[in-house]
Amino acid sequence: MISLTHIEAALAAVDAEVKALLYNNSLSLSEKDEKMLPLLRESKVLKQAHEDLCYLRDNPPSSPNGCKAGSYRVD
Repeated sequence: MISLTHIEAALAAVDAEVKALLYNNSLSLSEKDEKMLPLLRESKVLKQAHEDLCYLRDNPPSSPNGCKAGSYRVD
């Protein structure tokens, strides 16, 4: 899956950004917290998406029409 490659690259980029913030001594702790919180949230979402896609890759839907989860959603 190409999307897994993109998610892995995005995770690596976010991790590198977090490490750069951690080692930046010119920022105060509160500034680091402000900048890291959105990055950590993004990392959490990317990790969940990666896990979900890996699960779907390893366990494809059994019905020939694909996943029906969207048909039960109430908009």
